[in-house]
Amino acid sequence: MMNVPLVLTQFLDRAVALYGDKDGVYCDQRVFTYKELNQRVNQLSHGLKSLGVKKGDRVAYLAPNTVEMLEGFYGVFQLSAVMVPLNIRLIPEDYLFILNHSESKVLLVDQDLFHLIQPIKNRLTTVEHIIVQYKEDLNPEIDYEEWLTQQSNVPFPRADLDENDVCSLLYTSGTTGNPKGVMLTHRNNYLHALSTMHHLRVSDRDVYLHVLPMFHVNGWGSPFYYTANGATHICLKKATPEAIFAAIQTHKVSVLHMAPTVLNSLLQYHEKHQPVIEQNVRVVIAGSAPPPAFVTRVEKELGWEFIQVYGMTESSPLSLVSTIRPQISHLSPGEHAKIKAKAGFPMIGSDVRVVNENGEEVARDGKQIGEVVTRSHGVMLGYWKNPEATMETIRNGWLHTGDMGTVDEYGHIDIVDRKKDIIISGGENISSIEVEGALYEHPAILEAAVIAVPHEKWGETPHAYVVLRDHQKVSEEDIIKFSKEKLAHFKAVTGVTFVDELPKTASGKIQKVHLRNEYWSELGKEGRFIN
Repeated sequence: MMNVPLVLTQFLDRAVALYGDKDGVYCDQRVFTYKELNQRVNQLSHGLKSLGVKKGDRVAYLAPNTVEMLEGFYGVFQLSAVMVPLNIRLIPEDYLFILNHSESKVLLVDQDLFHLIQPIKNRLTTVEHIIVQYKEDLNPEIDYEEWLTQQSNVPFPRADLDENDVCSLLYTSGTTGNPKGVMLTHRNNYLHALSTMHHLRVSDRDVYLHVLPMFHVNGWGSPFYYTANGATHICLKKATPEAIFAAIQTHKVSVLHMAPTVLNSLLQYHEKHQPVIEQNVRVVIAGSAPPPAFVTRVEKELGWEFIQVYGMTESSPLSLVSTIRPQISHLSPGEHAKIKAKAGFPMIGSDVRVVNENGEEVARDGKQIGEVVTRSHGVMLGYWKNPEATMETIRNGWLHTGDMGTVDEYGHIDIVDRKKDIIISGGENISSIEVEGALYEHPAILEAAVIAVPHEKWGETPHAYVVLRDHQKVSEEDIIKFSKEKLAHFKAVTGVTFVDELPKTASGKIQKVHLRNEYWSELGKEGRFIN
């Protein structure tokens, strides 16, 4: 008996076969049926082949949520090539590293983001072609739409695809400066899609609004499980509260994924403008755990169902979901809100545990803290060209997340700290070590340590503890400005505390836990935010 390989091209094939004449994608004023989307995908595959792209080659995308980004996934996969989606919030030097490290052969970039590539274009070592979407006349690069229309739209003769082939290379911030390329396979994403579409109750009646960027870990899965079900995609280039509510009303959106910060901006907009939404909406949130009061506001004021999920790029990404199971339905609304704000319980196909230093599971008391570890079909193949980091992260078959958590009596995991000192700001990961590295370039700074502090808009932002060199004088504003010059703005510090010395272990390692405790004791633990 011949097994059918679990490859992602099947998802669009299914949508075309069963929903071909249905409106599949809305982008700006354009609308495409699934058949029309598939024709564009075939044109893209033919075009990439004509540029010399073959199995295993990397094709990078720097684009907002557009039909061009969406069709990229399937157009690249038909060649058995590898998609490299780039975070649109980085700086040119970051793109230089990622494009050269990934050895990307072709770069497709949106005109609005081309200025980020221009400064580093001449230092790209492997990129042979740059194709610009929505190209302006003065831009000398290849015009995407013009190039696409020149290609055949007949079915593309697909390269041999194995489910264990790498389909995506996703660069994620680590605790060291340079990002690491996470290799995910067709099988990783396929089985993750099957599990996620169940837990999020995805159906062919759904209208999905792309708020979370498709390059983002939790936005990355949506081209798969919403397409597989023949749901309708609404692409949103700029996700302002006004644009989001307009799209929800116009297209009768039923589901959207976003970071807590975006949802917070929607609450503020709704409070002021009171837009009327008639259909049922569910909102899927990943990132810093929200306070229970936040969950209550979403469900009462917006009338939306709140679903918290947890995962990381290295696990494709989702492994936990926080919904109310029947056996705890008797609890009070307040208790339900507390539970919904947690990371949740394991999704089908994921074995997630919280373990102590000896690898033993912690007690289900909501108090004992351990590291969250997982094993699943979604766990990555490894880090691209980085076997040492791979072995450090995947040990004895378990993916070590670096997140610290507790488990309550019902089996819900709650993330309480980040072992790796990653700061999650606006849903984006920031390496504290990278920020510290930038600060050390300041001539007046002797030592610096960066921690996450709460922020009303972004959830968390970097805050620096700084020891100045002798006889040096510099203000908080100077250091903030300096960090903005050195880093992408969302990575820059938002506050500085000057100290005479930093707390250290006997071996000289800075003890950030003491800095956090000091910050919280001064701030007052009861939910005050910096602005």
